[in-house]
Amino acid sequence: MKRLFSILVIASLASCLWAQEPARDLRPQRTPEQEAMQQTTRLVRELGIHDSVRIDTLYKMHLKYALVRQKGLTRQENMERMQAIYAELKLLLTPEEFTRFMNHPAEQPRRPHGAPQKSAAPKPSR
Repeated sequence: MKRLFSILVIASLASCLWAQEPARDLRPQRTPEQEAMQQTTRLVRELGIHDSVRIDTLYKMHLKYALVRQKGLTRQENMERMQAIYAELKLLLTPEEFTRFMNHPAEQPRRPHGAPQKSAAPKPSR
């Protein structure tokens, strides 16, 4: 009897858990304007840009691509969007700034898809 009761309790708990909707992203959704401002601020801080005209141009570029991103892109479309961002940044930034941007040790390396990867040097054996 205890075994049957235990099985029923476990089955009912499992069905309750299974019936729940999957957890959504807990981060609050940002507007395209907020996203563009955050990306621009971070880029300006990382590269030390002080020219207000260039900052405004970078903001407008980030806003344009944030609005595109909001449309729910496929993986391929998102990769194309990122490559377009890199191409536009290459025009807006000086060569030194663009090199620093691409090599910044933030979350992950910023390399467009298909760009050659640096090969890791082999570790010397002991």
